[in-house]
Amino acid sequence: MATLTDAKRVVIKIGSALLVDRNSGDLRKDWLQGLAEDVAWLKGQGTDVVLVSSGSIALGRGVLGLPRAELPLEQSQAAAAVGQIRLARAYEEALTPLNITTAQVLVTLEDSANRRRYLNSRATLEQLLGFGAVPIVNENDTVATDEIRYGDNDRLAAQVALTTGADRLILLSDVDGFYSDNPMTNPDAHRYDVIDEITPEIEAMAGEGTSGLSKGGMITKLLAAKTATAGGCAMAITEGSALRPLMALENGANATWFTATVTPHQARKRWIGSMKPQGTLTLDAGAVVALHKGKSLLSAGVNAVSGAFGRGDPVAILGPDGHKLGQGLSAYAVDEADAIKGHHSKDIEGILGYPGRTALIHRDDMAL
Repeated sequence: MATLTDAKRVVIKIGSALLVDRNSGDLRKDWLQGLAEDVAWLKGQGTDVVLVSSGSIALGRGVLGLPRAELPLEQSQAAAAVGQIRLARAYEEALTPLNITTAQVLVTLEDSANRRRYLNSRATLEQLLGFGAVPIVNENDTVATDEIRYGDNDRLAAQVALTTGADRLILLSDVDGFYSDNPMTNPDAHRYDVIDEITPEIEAMAGEGTSGLSKGGMITKLLAAKTATAGGCAMAITEGSALRPLMALENGANATWFTATVTPHQARKRWIGSMKPQGTLTLDAGAVVALHKGKSLLSAGVNAVSGAFGRGDPVAILGPDGHKLGQGLSAYAVDEADAIKGHHSKDIEGILGYPGRTALIHRDDMAL
């Protein structure tokens, strides 16, 4: 079974029902402080942490005095606008005394579908984690439409896990795992400790949530598990109301773990290798040697460029004899790559007129 102590990078999704008191609409500050202490514990053992937080609409609803009933889209967006600023401030106030820098990152599911926006999000999150910060990722509910209607923060968290290459995704929820049926209506329902494969039978067991604050039910959690595990990230669903919910999970609290059979690195390489190339880069002999030593592909090692590709598109990597060595995601569009081929990285700014990326294809974006 997966644990947290051996994780290199953890994404933690926080549900609204944990963060906001359902009766008063106020933030549960004691619970948030306990979560902050758990984050400090993880970071103290060298683990990168990303938080994906629901709660802006629930928090804003309380501030504006809106009813608990389903809100029209415009009122949901207004509640999100009011709640978001308070939510970000609350995380900062909880983590700063623990010497943890926070950063707010607003995204939607569209950011993972659009290649350029995906690459920008990935680069930003990677830089923040490199600086030792804890990104607080929120769905941009003030402009989202379908995301608000369907409550997909569970799947958003899974996308963030894949984007950051996390090896653990923890869904802190109002349920303590995945059950064979709804335990609130069926006393014979049993919880699964570990699920190694999401079969049609498992999918048929999923039902909707009943908390009244969180909109994502078990169906969205199962979809998140399918996304995460396919990307090499193990996922846990656990009841998170304990004041130290991650420590409780590590100490054996009820949970369901969905296992991954590959690492995030292996899954990413497979994904890159399965894509249809939109162009080719032909290398010189020196670049081929460098790639086989695990280096990134620099523009100086490219002899020829062909195709019609944009930044982030897959391209085939060819040796001097035209033999395919593998493929990768290009950091430059075809016209840019053609202009800088054969030139050293220090010359890129002078050629393109703006500072460029050092590598034409980074080694993490390459499958040989």
